[in-house]
Amino acid sequence: MNQNTFLSHQITPPVAEVHPHVLELHGDRRVDNYFWMRDLDNPQVLAYLNAENAYTEAIMQPTQELQADLYAEMLGRIQETDLSVPVRKDDYYYYSRTESGQAYAIHCRKYGSLDAPEEVLLDENQLASGEDFFSLGIFEVSPNHDILAYAIDTNGAERYTLYFLDLKTGKLFPETIEDVYYSFAWANDNRTVFYTKIDDANRPFQLYSHVVNTPTDADKLIYHESDDSYFLSVGKTRSNAYIVMELGSQITSEVYVLDANQPQGKFQLIQPRIHGIEYDIDHHGDYFYIVTNEEAINFKLMKTPINATSKENWQTVIPHRENIMLSGISLFANHLVIYERINGLPTARIRNLTNHTEQAITFPEPAYGFFEDANPEFNTNILRFTYTSLITPPSVFDYNMDTNQRTLKKATEVLGGYDPHQYISQRLMATAQDGTKIPISIVYKKSVTPNAQNPLFLTGYGSYGYPYPVTFSSNLLSLLDRGIVYAIAHVRGGGEMGRKWYEDGKFLRKKNTFTDFISCAEYLIQENWTQADKLAISGGSAGGLLMGAVINMRPDLFKVVVAAVPFVDVVTTILDTSLPLSAIEWEEWGNPNDPAYYEYIKSYSPYDNVTAQAYPHLLITAGLNDPRVKYWEPAKWTAKLRTLKTDDNILLLKTNMDAGHSGASGRYESLKELAFEYAFVLCFLG
Repeated sequence: MNQNTFLSHQITPPVAEVHPHVLELHGDRRVDNYFWMRDLDNPQVLAYLNAENAYTEAIMQPTQELQADLYAEMLGRIQETDLSVPVRKDDYYYYSRTESGQAYAIHCRKYGSLDAPEEVLLDENQLASGEDFFSLGIFEVSPNHDILAYAIDTNGAERYTLYFLDLKTGKLFPETIEDVYYSFAWANDNRTVFYTKIDDANRPFQLYSHVVNTPTDADKLIYHESDDSYFLSVGKTRSNAYIVMELGSQITSEVYVLDANQPQGKFQLIQPRIHGIEYDIDHHGDYFYIVTNEEAINFKLMKTPINATSKENWQTVIPHRENIMLSGISLFANHLVIYERINGLPTARIRNLTNHTEQAITFPEPAYGFFEDANPEFNTNILRFTYTSLITPPSVFDYNMDTNQRTLKKATEVLGGYDPHQYISQRLMATAQDGTKIPISIVYKKSVTPNAQNPLFLTGYGSYGYPYPVTFSSNLLSLLDRGIVYAIAHVRGGGEMGRKWYEDGKFLRKKNTFTDFISCAEYLIQENWTQADKLAISGGSAGGLLMGAVINMRPDLFKVVVAAVPFVDVVTTILDTSLPLSAIEWEEWGNPNDPAYYEYIKSYSPYDNVTAQAYPHLLITAGLNDPRVKYWEPAKWTAKLRTLKTDDNILLLKTNMDAGHSGASGRYESLKELAFEYAFVLCFLG
């Protein structure tokens, strides 16, 4: 199927009306012709989105059979009826399972042993019945295992409703709590809970306590964070000794703790916020352990007595190191787990807190993912983690922290005869414009000879200090088995190579993220992995910003682009503090009220830099209820591209009218969305 197959339909794309709107700052007068799309009460907005969806459906109609094939392939690799590895907490074993034909998980437990009768706690399929979208947020059982707190979202806006289920009777308690966010904690009295409320901009800004089976109008406001650049979250230490309230901007932290046995008590401040200093705490015995970046760009580990927590009392446990990033810690009764990144790869060390010996957890592949799994027990010598790579399906291990022995508990089964030996995974290094070496993780089928004739699918992110995870996806086999090479560009702005890697891709150095990605693409072409007319790229959210920036800068370098829920209207969005995330974004991109930042951000903002030139084939996706990247950003970008681009390449906007930032809910609908994207890429790569 080639481009002419699509163009032969002679389908006319939608044209958005132009309504000039003047935006002025620092003497710079910008005209935004599509500012009107922000008004969802305007019937023209829904009409335009529906017209774009109809156009997208018509253009992609010739791919229906391919989409069906891709969906069948991806579904055929999944063990539809499956069971997670049970997690022990006290005398209970908690797990979730899926059933064939059911889109959502069923949450269960057994008492005493794995041979005991099953107790179904919550069936997401029943809760999702009749809903176009469903997401389970909070899922927390009380310390005595008698009450389940759970929260659900039914439109993708990430505004959850909290419920309490009596597990002894199977009946709901009468109260519900609206507009809660993800974090939550039980006090040790099994009655008092702590939850966060979100404001009109979807920012968690208030902490409340609630006593189960009492009216919610009696809930106590514990804390109100008035600074729009801070998010509030609540949790509990694994020791079960403390409730932890954390306030965090992008670069500053402040933490309070409360004795979990005294839920009516007062939260105690660990260390007052100091601009630019981040810290996280955990608890062990007479000490709080603190991971902080104070005079430590790659973070260090400190500890302080529980009754003397200000930073003048902090004692060094692990000093700062120039070439090793301290990613975090986990504390158990007799062990300290130290998570690090070395040479761009995640690693871990186990320190015995009794005899102070250490052992490293090692992994065999050149690029991989490694994540701590559920570990609710404090008094245990077992650490559960998941290991994966581009060719190794997720594998859950129990690691004995005393003997250094690991036991495989479950390897994700890939149906259809998947053989990892038929694929090759490598780690390459591209050279950026300033000489910096940029890691690339790459995978391809062994039968594919790397040469310039191969189609290649390159993705990346590069924001907020998040390392792009190197993980297995059975869905990706639908590309690899068709001869496509898949690669991840670990560009600056992410956290792969330490904190400096992140800081070299933010603020007034943000353009490094974009030029690094371009350098990775050029490297793959120069090294004969592919060529420009066989290169597809994709990114979502801030990765969608990356897509928009690089196709403005080098549209000739790419053939096909997928930009999912792309953050492309950067200047206008982060100037508007009524929108979610805007104020906190100032510590990622810079405050555009400052003329220097305004000019710099405007110089790369994808929407502001669309110009009259040829662009690649482009699929843009959006979610009508998206609270993170509002639907109008991809819609405005699409409309402007349609007006200015000089080519005949396909440009599609696909808006999910029932979902938010993560797209469709339920595993089947999610696979259909992915099959659509893969069909677009495959067809326009030829």
